[in-house]
Amino acid sequence: MVWGPTASVGCVLNRLDLRGRSGAALTADLPRPDPGGDGPIEAVRAIIAAVRERGDDAVREFTETFDGVSSDSFVVTRAELEEALATAPTELVAALTAARDAVLAFHEAQVRSTHTFTRDGITVTGRSVPVDRAGCYVPGGRGSYPSSVIMTAVPARVAGVPEVVLCVPPDRATGAVAQATLVAAALAGVDEVYAIGGAQAIAAMAYGTDTIRPVDVIAGPGNVFVAIAKREVAGQVGVPMAFAGPSEIVVVADDSAPVDFVAIDLMVQAEHGPDGLAWLVTWQESVADAVDAALSRLVAQAPRQAEITSTFERGGFCALVDGPEAALAVVNHIAPEHLELITVDPAALVPDVRHAGAVFLGPLAPASIGDYVAGPSHVLPTFGSARYGSALTVDDFTKQVHVIELTRQGFDQAAPVVAVLADTEGFAAHADSVRLRQRSLAEQDGAAR
Repeated sequence: MVWGPTASVGCVLNRLDLRGRSGAALTADLPRPDPGGDGPIEAVRAIIAAVRERGDDAVREFTETFDGVSSDSFVVTRAELEEALATAPTELVAALTAARDAVLAFHEAQVRSTHTFTRDGITVTGRSVPVDRAGCYVPGGRGSYPSSVIMTAVPARVAGVPEVVLCVPPDRATGAVAQATLVAAALAGVDEVYAIGGAQAIAAMAYGTDTIRPVDVIAGPGNVFVAIAKREVAGQVGVPMAFAGPSEIVVVADDSAPVDFVAIDLMVQAEHGPDGLAWLVTWQESVADAVDAALSRLVAQAPRQAEITSTFERGGFCALVDGPEAALAVVNHIAPEHLELITVDPAALVPDVRHAGAVFLGPLAPASIGDYVAGPSHVLPTFGSARYGSALTVDDFTKQVHVIELTRQGFDQAAPVVAVLADTEGFAAHADSVRLRQRSLAEQDGAAR
């Protein structure tokens, strides 16, 4: 990831003094994420082309190259899922069950089966129809992420998708999928699990291989290569609009915020590893200094110190601004995945938030709650895609089918309009399709008299 110039003063976070700026000048030279230029894109395209051409053989080769695992089969059987569930620690099963139930309840409230609109004799019924087959991608490599299984597979199931497929990278040491991930897959009702990851998994789900039948939609978080791969296969399959890449957080804080809370929440997303973002935005220099001191202390104690430090070095920033209005301007420019507002009156800032994946209010709502049990999917827009994208929802696994019915009155009113517009656009058959009916109806009316 390449960033523009920053003003660092030797703090844990790169400090940007934006005080005295306003309007376009406030955000004109703020660092912006970059997926890495043409290198990752070309690499992903080569992987996709190889999987399309050589199928399973290419998948196996890339799994050995990138994950260090060599295996004739990457299929995880139903028996393995059941064994993982039966032998898992009770507290893990209970926690994953609680997370599943929270996500299930939230997404069930989103389901719309039909809606009907009637005007001037024209009735349109919109039917929400699930896709036949959904592909869920869950990261691996640095650890196991059973929560991401819940956050992708459960919305697909609630949407009514008949077949849910999961791809997850195998563990480099064991060659297997982590037990916690398999437990989550069993609890979420996943039908098929494949121990493959990276761009090759996305290509396999999009185009199919001898082992994996193609899916209709692919969803789930991943590194830059996975996110680019989803973008590359969009059109062949449905892909939610948001760019679900490395993790991001922005914390807006004033002197009412518990300093350690702010610091640990910046570390929460940074511990995912490099290429992520962690921003503190404040209008009080004392807050910036106190958070930086807390970070120095807490990072030194963190088990994932290397990941946190690497994220902060390139993607950790503290922006000093003139006040809340400027803070929200910076937030909307970044368009972060997670936004925490830890201020005296966080709710008062919400109306000015235009671009963010999920917003967390006050000191008792850390983003980690959203990562596991709040209910909405934690698959959120990154890389600024919150400007146009949203969290993964039930709607990402469905499509709208419109059923249109007309009464005689509706046809009589609509037909002249259609004829004029069709003639204007030069589509004679379109115009004739209503004129033929008009003549037929006129003849029937005459015969009836």
